[in-house]
Amino acid sequence: MDLKEWSSDDVTIKIDYDKCIGHSDCVDVCPSEVYELERSKAVPVNIIQCVECCACVEACPEEAIDHSACD
Repeated sequence: MDLKEWSSDDVTIKIDYDKCIGHSDCVDVCPSEVYELERSKAVPVNIIQCVECCACVEACPEEAIDHSACD
C-alpha cells in the first residue's frame, strides 16, 4: 500500500496512491479547494483550508481518501 499522509493542527488526510487514479472528484467537490491533482494523484495542498465536510471522502469512487473528521 502506497499511503501518503498530510496533517494540519486539526485534520489528517491519508490517500492510498495505489487506489487513487486521478478521477479528480475530490478536487471538484471540495468547497475549500483543498485538493489539486499532481501527476494524476490527489494532493491536499491547502489542508489548512479544510472545513471537514467529508465531501472528498464521499466523492472518491476508489475509496482512496481517509479523513480524520470522517471516521
